[in-house]
Amino acid sequence: MSWLLLLSLAGIVFFNRYVFLEPRLPVRLPLFVHQALKYAAPCLLTAICGPIIVAQDGVLRVFPDNPYFWGTVFSVLFALFIRNTVTVVILSMVMFYLVGSVL
Repeated sequence: MSWLLLLSLAGIVFFNRYVFLEPRLPVRLPLFVHQALKYAAPCLLTAICGPIIVAQDGVLRVFPDNPYFWGTVFSVLFALFIRNTVTVVILSMVMFYLVGSVL
């Protein structure tokens, strides 16, 4: 059921972004709505990943021993200094697994 939910949410997000951001479609939005839609993906990602990073089974994770927190910190740092998305994702995964194996 989680795969069905995930795929349906991905479809809804794709549909909304395609309809409102595709320049060839006749749908015209005010400029502030168009700019706000550009932040939809980071906001959704934050809403999905935030609870995973800070909680496990409804209980807050201890931050010094939390590999998800350290993986997030390294991901943000990599994204600030490296502009290649694939490189940032690969480095972030490597750091997450390294921190996870150490902690």
